Amino acid sequence: MYTLYGTDESGSCMIEIALQRCAVPWHRVDASSWQESEGSEALARINPLKQIPTLVTPGGQVLTESAAILIHLGLEFPDSHLLNGDRAQIIRGLVYIAANCYSAIGIIDYPQRWLGNANEAAQVQLATGTRRYLHQAWVVFADQFEQQLFAPNGEPNALGIMAAAVSRWDDAREALGGLAPGFAQTLAQVDADPVVAPVFARHWPEWKVS
Repeated sequence: MYTLYGTDESGSCMIEIALQRCAVPWHRVDASSWQESEGSEALARINPLKQIPTLVTPGGQVLTESAAILIHLGLEFPDSHLLNGDRAQIIRGLVYIAANCYSAIGIIDYPQRWLGNANEAAQVQLATGTRRYLHQAWVVFADQFEQQLFAPNGEPNALGIMAAAVSRWDDAREALGGLAPGFAQTLAQVDADPVVAPVFARHWPEWKVS
């Protein structure tokens, strides 16, 4: 059985969707770097950064980094269609999100990690500038990858799942509604997928684009 370390309203949602698509047994251990629990202590033993999602395979292999986990599952279970489509562009897009969007969110959420003991005004300035960069990075993503989010059978592939999940943070969906409305509608189509929708609803029961 696969063991997924994660929590609600986090990136573990996309791995939950992927595991369902792979039709494999799995269970989640509630854990994160921002909450103390037995699960978080167990997570620290296998991933010292306590980053989520972290996935442990039935054979005991530890997998970290959302993009890497999605690529691994797509390769391991081709019938999941997670990598179906233009595979080179799907992988490129997954790494793009990890490098440009996910990383920016980490700065916005924890500016003190980068500024140390800098005053609050400096932290707010860094977070504000990074959020502006994040929204522009999503506009570039929309231009480059909007046609790559679905497998030929109509299911969201790994790139669609990751884009729909990560764009839920830091007002990105709201920004895209004005800057790239067609892409925002494409993300809404991913949200509505019958496998994706209940997972997102469980993670964000009150979420809506304002």
